Amino acid sequence: MNDNFKLNLNLFPKELRVLLEILKTESNEIFLLNKKELFIDINWGRFLHLARHHRVYPLIYTKLKMIDGNLIPSQVIQTLYQEYKKNTLQMLLLSGEMEKISRLFTENQIRPLFLKGPVIAADLYGAISLRTSKDLDILIPKYNLERAEELLLNDGYEREEGATILNERKWREHHVSYFHPERKIQLEIHWRLQPYPSKEPSFDDLWDRNRISELTNYPIYFLGEEDLFLYLVSHGSRHLWFRLRWLVDIDKMLRKCKTIRINNLLTSAYQKQYITGQVLILASQLLNTPINEDMKNLMESNRAKRLAQMAIFYMNDSEHLHKIVPKDFFGNQCYNRFRRVKSNIQKSLFVNRYLLSSQTNSEILFYIVKVFYPSSADAHTLWLPKPLHFLYFPLRPFLFGWRKIKKS
Repeated sequence: MNDNFKLNLNLFPKELRVLLEILKTESNEIFLLNKKELFIDINWGRFLHLARHHRVYPLIYTKLKMIDGNLIPSQVIQTLYQEYKKNTLQMLLLSGEMEKISRLFTENQIRPLFLKGPVIAADLYGAISLRTSKDLDILIPKYNLERAEELLLNDGYEREEGATILNERKWREHHVSYFHPERKIQLEIHWRLQPYPSKEPSFDDLWDRNRISELTNYPIYFLGEEDLFLYLVSHGSRHLWFRLRWLVDIDKMLRKCKTIRINNLLTSAYQKQYITGQVLILASQLLNTPINEDMKNLMESNRAKRLAQMAIFYMNDSEHLHKIVPKDFFGNQCYNRFRRVKSNIQKSLFVNRYLLSSQTNSEILFYIVKVFYPSSADAHTLWLPKPLHFLYFPLRPFLFGWRKIKKS
């Protein structure tokens, strides 16, 4: 492997570099001994913003709470503590709901596999308070979707989705969202791990390799080690790793699960080696994640290196995806609007470029079809009666452009 390859981190502000240093340090005492200079001239408002954006504030709080108050303002620690408390309550609430849903589905002959949430926090972090989750993600067999929805609606959940057009859900989506207005809990019912046409094991294969969590009294089933690793890698890459929390998940898993059979995983038809190489590069260089010898060859791929660098570009809260234009070119008000519009356009172009670079030929073809195929968003933008739904095809470019302009 070429050990000379280094990610270009010039776009990272000092606050994000400090965040990474804290995350990858095992001992606060060693960190303070060698890295005190990092706390000089810190924009603490931006630091807190990045900790929230990347959903790593619980870990940051537990590492910083014992540090000398002369280095970190007390209001910063207090803010992190309040966020930590709120997250702990949220995770306790989700844990109780997870047990209830598991019982509800199991007693009605539906096999639920919990993908993330408190079950992953307990497994990888050792405590549910150290990881954030906004909802529950549950994978079930596709033939159980109607029955699962019936059970959820009877339990008080409401479906969070408008009307679809032209049968788009059959091939465009891979999950449906529900929200309980009284409990304030959101959950997603998946029938695939990833959107079509990504290849993945069947539900029965995943179920055969499942593990049972000891987090609750009632059994909670979740993915086996290799399947969870595959899911976390694919999920993070699909979202450009724009939250450090997903990369920290990988770091925790590789440190904890020494028996992941990475070679067996990659010989399966559904896994992309360059995507795994991408995350190994990111984890090893940003978080000092130890990489086993049998994994290091995956980091040699030029495609993996290119995708890792592209993820770095997007990781900084999307703050640098536009070029600076002189203010006097437009005037202050028009300049600010121009920057917002231009930034959104460039973000969209960058994301599309990344996705096309990370996909197989069949996925690229499917992606192009999705771009031109009408969606429910078009129906929300311009309602047409069902007999005229065919008009959404020629109208889609205009409706798409209007939504972008309106959003800006």
